[in-house]
Amino acid sequence: MLAAQADRPVAVQPRQVHSQSTRTQRFALIIGLLVAFWLALQLFTSVLAPFVAAAVIAYALDPPTTRLCRLGLPRSMAAMLMILGLLLAVLLFALLLYPLVIVQVGLLVNRIPQYAFLLQGWARTVLTHLQDNFGPDVVNDKLRDVVSGQAGSMLSIILSTVTALFGSGFAIFNVLSLAVVTPVVGFYLLRDWPTVVRMIDSWLPYRYRDVIRAQAREVDRILSAWVRGQAMCCMILALYYAGALTVAGLDLGLIVGLTAGLLSFIPYVGSITGGVTALGLALAQFPLWRGVMVVGAVLVIGQVLEGYVIYPRFLGDRVELPAVWVIFALFAGGAAFGFLGVMLAVPVAATIGVLCRFWLRRYLNSPLYLDPPAV
Repeated sequence: MLAAQADRPVAVQPRQVHSQSTRTQRFALIIGLLVAFWLALQLFTSVLAPFVAAAVIAYALDPPTTRLCRLGLPRSMAAMLMILGLLLAVLLFALLLYPLVIVQVGLLVNRIPQYAFLLQGWARTVLTHLQDNFGPDVVNDKLRDVVSGQAGSMLSIILSTVTALFGSGFAIFNVLSLAVVTPVVGFYLLRDWPTVVRMIDSWLPYRYRDVIRAQAREVDRILSAWVRGQAMCCMILALYYAGALTVAGLDLGLIVGLTAGLLSFIPYVGSITGGVTALGLALAQFPLWRGVMVVGAVLVIGQVLEGYVIYPRFLGDRVELPAVWVIFALFAGGAAFGFLGVMLAVPVAATIGVLCRFWLRRYLNSPLYLDPPAV
């Protein structure tokens, strides 16, 4: 009896050491994976963009590809059809818009001096008005001349910067790599998507497999709703603004409308950018207020459609991503990793949001929150 009692602590001790070791290993594994992911982004940022774009395409096209497979098509053929269909849609869109875009870009380049002159005159008028109201001590002649001169040269600087950016060799290399590598990698990822998902699922630890799967399903629900719904919203808004501004008679309506629609995936940025640009161009182009009012009506109708028809229809309440969180994620990702960071921003933001809500629920059900105050 005494020998058995003496052996009890010895039998319990290895179990405690094993539990502590497992907890340490889990913590070290998570930290190691995060560090490896961060180092990979730092080292391969310049070449990861086509692969991330291919992964986004494969993720977006997986549901229709799965439906084709259920109809009897092999996975390889279904993936090939989806990638070819996407390429044909992009090429058709580019071929139809390319002549119009080239004409409007040439028109913009030719009108840069006119816009610079108008902007310079507007700045001089505003500063003269301020000088008359507040006196020469606040706004003197030298400040007025400097500001009006700089306002006139701002458009030329912006134009030269954009031209140099798109004309650089690295930008051309990125465009070519996106155009050539992305469809190939997208096909292979789309073909092997179920295999990749099953392989990653097999790596999950048995103890936390159900919890990880539940959170992964939640991330997939939010992310799929955002990606596919936002893509439809951007496409519809781009077509509306481009068509409506062109019909309204705005010379650069096609470029402004497409830009406003495509930038609408950033909350408020697309609307503000397109609205300010369209109204500024309308003020410079139309001598009467009638044309400006028509452009303003197009923008107002677009905002009403966006807020009450398009977004509730394609996004609704399925996307639990606050606008401020999306804006911060996009700008933080762009500042940290450039274009690659912008592509990864929303998936990372959705994952962090799901994990934060999960840990918040655990905290609200834990003794740390539920324990009554000490008497």
